[in-house]
Amino acid sequence: MIPVSSRARRGPGRSGKAPRAFEVNPAYVAKFDESAYAAAFARIECHYFINRGFLRSDDQLLAGVDRMRHIPGVIVQGRYDVVCPMRSAWDLHRAWPEADLRIVAKAGHSAFEADTTRELVSATDRFAALSRARSR
Repeated sequence: MIPVSSRARRGPGRSGKAPRAFEVNPAYVAKFDESAYAAAFARIECHYFINRGFLRSDDQLLAGVDRMRHIPGVIVQGRYDVVCPMRSAWDLHRAWPEADLRIVAKAGHSAFEADTTRELVSATDRFAALSRARSR
């Protein structure tokens, strides 16, 4: 493995995280000053990038929507997400209208923004209730 300086790991990571959130959390942004956290985050993010999100093609979800149409789904999209554009969520919902599309008004890309977390937990709770009902 090629050694990477702490400064190189922190720099792009720290500056790149703030715009992904609608409301910047200074405590979260400061975590990128911690060398170990910045390095781990950079490694995970790069792993996904170089593997194209582990998708075979850019349109794999849309092209394969018939394979998941029978599965209950929720698409949670931050209104101000600059990483995954709103158009992606809209196109997926049009192809998979059975899925519940939830647009989070005051959110960017981060799953840790309060309103986004609330939507994700709500969806998870609904899936859990559905699973309990089906197992009776």
